[in-house]
Amino acid sequence: MTRSATAVSSATMTRRFFQTLGPLAALLSVILLFAVLDHFWGGGQFATLRNARTVTIQSCTVAMAALGMTLIIIAGGIDLSCGTAIALAATVLAWGLREDIGCLLQYGDNYSSAVKRLHEAERRLNHPDAKDPESLLVQKTRRRERLIQIVEAKLARLAPTDDTHQLLSKNLLQLEPPRELGSFRALDAVPNEPSTIWWSLAAGLFTGVACGFVNGALISFLRVVPFIVTLGTMTIYLGIGNWLSNNVPVRPSLKYQIPPWLQGVLSNRGEDFIFGFPLGVWLAALAGIVLAIVLRYTVFGRYIFALGSNEQTARLCGINVSANKIAVYTLSGLLLGLAGVLQFSRLSSGNPMSGQGLELQIIAAVVIGGGSLSGGRGSILGTLAGAGIMAVIVSGGTQLGMSNALQHIILGVVIISAVTIDQLRQRMGG
Repeated sequence: MTRSATAVSSATMTRRFFQTLGPLAALLSVILLFAVLDHFWGGGQFATLRNARTVTIQSCTVAMAALGMTLIIIAGGIDLSCGTAIALAATVLAWGLREDIGCLLQYGDNYSSAVKRLHEAERRLNHPDAKDPESLLVQKTRRRERLIQIVEAKLARLAPTDDTHQLLSKNLLQLEPPRELGSFRALDAVPNEPSTIWWSLAAGLFTGVACGFVNGALISFLRVVPFIVTLGTMTIYLGIGNWLSNNVPVRPSLKYQIPPWLQGVLSNRGEDFIFGFPLGVWLAALAGIVLAIVLRYTVFGRYIFALGSNEQTARLCGINVSANKIAVYTLSGLLLGLAGVLQFSRLSSGNPMSGQGLELQIIAAVVIGGGSLSGGRGSILGTLAGAGIMAVIVSGGTQLGMSNALQHIILGVVIISAVTIDQLRQRMGG
C-alpha cells in the first residue's frame, strides 16, 4: 500500500471514529464540566449515583422517541407530530384504564356507564309524558340485567370474607329502586377487569403505530414534503386527544385502576429498580441495541441510509421508496407508542397537551448526537448521547441555580453548534 493510500485510510478511520464516538465524548465532557462547577459552586449532589439515575429517568421518554426519529432523519425525513403522538398514545392508555376497556369489550358497558343508563331508563319510564311504557320497561330490564352482570363480575374479584363483598351481595337483588344504586358506588374501588391493562397497553401502542403509519402513507402517496404533512398531523393528533379526553387530563384511579408494576416502569423508587434502574430505562437501552443492529447489519438498514443519501438514486437501484418510507415512519410510531407508555408511567395520567414542544427536544437529541437534517447520517449511540446531553444540562443548571431562561439559551447554543459542525463536516467531506 502506498504512503498516500495509507494516509487516506488513516484519515477515514479517524473521521469514522469521531463520528461514532464524538457525541459520547461530548456527553462525558458536559458531565465533567457540571461536576466541577457543582463541586465548587453547587451543593455537590451532581456527581452522585442518585442524580445519574434521576437524569436517566427524566431523559428516557425523549430518548425512546428520538430512536425512532433517528431512523426518520437518516432516511431524509422529519416528524413534527411526534410530541402530540406520544401524548395521544398516553391519553388512549389512560382512557382505557379509566373506562375499564376490558369490561366495555365484554359487556358493552362499564360500571359507571351502566349505572347512568339504568338511571336514565328509570327516569324516562317514570316521566308523566312517557310514550310506549312497555318498550321502556323492556329497555330498563335489559339495562338492569347488564348492570347486574357487571356487578357480579366485580364481586367475583373481591374476597368472599370482604365486608364490601358481603354488603354488596346482600343488596344485589335490591337494584330495582334507583335510590339503591348509590350503595353500589363502592364498586368503583374494585379493580378493573384483568384484561383491561393489556387492552389499554395494546391500544396505546397501536395508537403510536397508527400515527406513524398515517404520516408515512401521506408523505409517500401525496408526495408532500414531510415537514408540511407532519405539521398538519401534529394538530390532528392534538385534536383527537382533546376530543377523547374532553379537553381535560384523563386520570385513572391511582390506587385501583393503575397496576403497581405500570407505575414503576419509570419510577425513581428503589423497590422498582432492576439492577439499579427502572424497567423503562432497560427498555430504551434494549430498543437502542435492536435498532443499532438493524441499521448496521440488515438490508432494511442500508435502504434507510440510501433513502437519505439520494432518494432518486435509491429508486433507480430498485428500492421501493414508498414502502420503505412507510415502514420507517411506522417503526418510529411503535417507539412513539412506547414513549407514550413511559410518559404515562411518570405522570399517571394522559394529557393531550403534554406533548406540545416535545418534538423539539426529540429532534434536538438526534441533531446533537450527530444526525444530519439533510439525511443519510445518524447513529443510535449518538442520539442517546444527545438526549443525555440535554438532560445533563437541565439537571446541572438546576443544581447550580440557573434560571430556566438561561438553561434554554444554553440548549439553543448547543443545538446551533451541533448543526454548524454538521454543515462544516459536509463541506469538508465535499
